[in-house]
Amino acid sequence: MSRIALVTLVVDDYDEAIRFYTEALGFRLVEDALRPDDSRWVVVTPPGVDGSGTGLLLARAKGEDQRARVGDQTGGRVGFFLHTDDFARDHARMLAAGVTFLEEPRHEPYGSVAVFQDLYGNRWDLLQPAA
Repeated sequence: MSRIALVTLVVDDYDEAIRFYTEALGFRLVEDALRPDDSRWVVVTPPGVDGSGTGLLLARAKGEDQRARVGDQTGGRVGFFLHTDDFARDHARMLAAGVTFLEEPRHEPYGSVAVFQDLYGNRWDLLQPAA
């Protein structure tokens, strides 16, 4: 069996990214370890994800090329999809936490969805798939 374990998200600052993902989005900090090169290995996962789910590796940008990509890793497209089992609950909680939604919630044949952005501007879908 194969699976994607981690997806790298390039960030400006480890601590501000951890705060956003854990406080605003409710993710769980799985690992925050100092590495020999003074970088950190920081992994967060969405609520309800166990050890076999995909997590985000928050990697601090190094150099101008990486810094230029912070917040626009997918060329302005939605690049990340956060599934929920209760769209209304999570949408309300995220709004209360200051998350910026770029549109009003809409109901599509595939489910309830709204695009939001993370603290750097990367676009995400909050999505409750249709039953």
